[in-house]
Amino acid sequence: MPTLPFEDPGVATDGAKAGAVPEPERTGAVLIVDTEIGMQRFLQRALSPHFGRVDIAGNPAQARALAQRASFDFLVTAIRLQQGLTGVDLARELRDRGNVDMDVIFITGSADVYAEIDGLRDDAADVLRKPFHTEHLLALIRRAKERRRSARETYLHNRQREMQRAVSNIIGETKAVQEILETIQRIAPMPSTVLIKGETGTGKELIARALHELSGRDGSYVPVNCGAISPDLIEGELFGHLKGAFTGAHQARNGLFRHADDGTLFLDEIGEMPMALQAKLLRVLQEKSYRPVGGNQEIPVNTRVIAATNRDLAAEVRAGRFRQDLYYRINVVDLRLPPLRERKNDIPALTRYFLDTLSAELGLTPPDMDPGDMHQLISYDWPGNIRELRNVIERALLLGKPPSCCLADATARKAVPDDLGDEQEVPAAASFGGPQSLETMQRQHIMNALVATGGNKTAAARNLGVSRKTIERKLKEWSNASIASGAG
Repeated sequence: MPTLPFEDPGVATDGAKAGAVPEPERTGAVLIVDTEIGMQRFLQRALSPHFGRVDIAGNPAQARALAQRASFDFLVTAIRLQQGLTGVDLARELRDRGNVDMDVIFITGSADVYAEIDGLRDDAADVLRKPFHTEHLLALIRRAKERRRSARETYLHNRQREMQRAVSNIIGETKAVQEILETIQRIAPMPSTVLIKGETGTGKELIARALHELSGRDGSYVPVNCGAISPDLIEGELFGHLKGAFTGAHQARNGLFRHADDGTLFLDEIGEMPMALQAKLLRVLQEKSYRPVGGNQEIPVNTRVIAATNRDLAAEVRAGRFRQDLYYRINVVDLRLPPLRERKNDIPALTRYFLDTLSAELGLTPPDMDPGDMHQLISYDWPGNIRELRNVIERALLLGKPPSCCLADATARKAVPDDLGDEQEVPAAASFGGPQSLETMQRQHIMNALVATGGNKTAAARNLGVSRKTIERKLKEWSNASIASGAG
């Protein structure tokens, strides 16, 4: 048999007969590009036992057509091709078109080719000079496959570490919590919208952050509380605006959707979103583009939306306060976070977690706790859920008392933040053994509503069926009465 110009004479080209190569593993896909039919057949014969798919192209146009129908793990190409294109140009083009992790082997008969491939040479590119024999080629393939296997194992290891870090703050051994963790890990890489349901203080944003951190998305995590922004301003906050779009718009501004491009936008308390804006949000979710306020041009966006609510959105839809089409659009996957009173077996672990983390942050020694203290924590109903537990633990550390001793303090007097973030010290209702006056009962009822909503006056007013101004007026009256009593 005559010696081919790309084989060394006197060297066996059958690795199996030479006894140097074990039975190969047929995995991956390779694209062979060469203008010589003899070289095409030789490479196909040599590589077919090692790949699940082997495609051949005689010129760059055929290579492009094949790459549009399938992705390739390897490209074996001649340096000199037709149509004024080199193998380096083709490799760069195919990588840019989606074959990002493609390994490349360049075949050449010239010794003076290294300068032209310097722009593409990396750990995933090799050069094979003619004449060569099969074993030289297979050695490069084996080395590249091992490199890919090592990279994959490293990725999976790092991914596992990311998953552990992302869920490390989600404490709980109850069945409901474990099911939530399993769901998070399953759906995090998907682009689908997620609706997180739960009472105030159950950790909805913690779940949203975990979904983002495990998503693998390159962009930022951007949270926004829909109830904390004025209805007149929220559209501009989400979509941005052009200069002069409205009075006071002295310069153009990007919105939160733009800041979350390629990332995650967390819409907390989406039930507070005005109806007019709900229609615009629905369009963005469907079209994957938006218009800034005052603009006519559509801006494409690749943003994953995660929404959260403490309302019953299905009931809001029936009441005409939330769009049905938007509800179905955001409710692709829903996660219900149970209130703390439904997962009391997790209170000991949560207590220990907050004692450890907060004592380290504050530089304080955790107080001693006996079984009686823990029993009181477990027996308490926690209307403010995990957020209230955390606040009780922090207060206990600051005062140097067991957390159970701070339960009465936590419910008797609470710093209630308004929806814009400032805080007011509000006296809570006193507890009497005998019959209570109507004013006292009203005071207790409002304070319980505020505790249950974590101090959100708008949510408390909605639950009580009164206006926010009513609650603010009552709080001011009680605060003034308390000051007057103290002065007397």
